[in-house]
This record gives sequence, structure tokens and C-alpha cells, in this order.
Amino acid sequence: MAAKSRSAKFYAENPDAREKKKKYDAAFNRRPEQRKKRAELNKYNRKKGTYGNGDGKDAVHKMNKIVGFRAASKNRGDKNDSAGDKRARGGKS
Repeated sequence: MAAKSRSAKFYAENPDAREKKKKYDAAFNRRPEQRKKRAELNKYNRKKGTYGNGDGKDAVHKMNKIVGFRAASKNRGDKNDSAGDKRARGGKS
């Protein structure tokens, strides 16, 4: 079993905080701009033949453009991209 990240440990120990995060994430993912972004990435993945083939790759956004593919595990925010990505990883904005 892989080691848990610091945040995973926190949410495992704090179910109230986990519930609050779940509600926030659900609301965030319902936003029209998030739906549009997901739809755009899915369409790109399908067009390139990587959607659902199990290769573990996701389309990558950089500066609001799709620039290619990256391992899904690494495609969680980049310090060279938006301030929001930096904050999501706990770095300075």
C-alpha cells in the first residue's frame, strides 16, 4: 500500500473536514467553467485516441491552452501555471 500524503492523513483523521471538502469540491465541479474545461479535455482525449485506453495519460492545460499529454498523477497543478495551482499544492501564491 502506498504511503498517505499529509492531506490524506488529515482528512482520514478529520471526517468533518472531509465532509466540508467534499461539499466544496462538488460545488466547484458543477461550475459552468469547470464543466466546459472537462468537456474540452475529454473531447481532446477522444480525438487523440487516449480516452479510456488505460494509458494513464491526461490532456494538459497551460495558460488556458491544451498543450499535450501528461501522466494523470503528475497533472494535478504545476508551479509554472496559475496561482490557483500553486495554492492547491500548499505553495505560496
